[in-house]
Amino acid sequence: GTRIICDRKFLLECKNSPAARTPPCYLPQTPGVTSLAQSSLVKLEELKEQNESEEAMPDQDQFEMDI
Repeated sequence: GTRIICDRKFLLECKNSPAARTPPCYLPQTPGVTSLAQSSLVKLEELKEQNESEEAMPDQDQFEMDI
């Protein structure tokens, strides 16, 4: 047989190509595997809203100390 030899630089450049970032068109849509599940999307939105509300709050000490 014939061996195809690729150097490291070429392989690292291949991961940035548009073809590597696009999923195959014949791939079935499986929620949670090939696409985000609807419940996952809802959870992501809730987390974003929670993070935004936490950022809006002023800094508070995590623990209060009684001296």
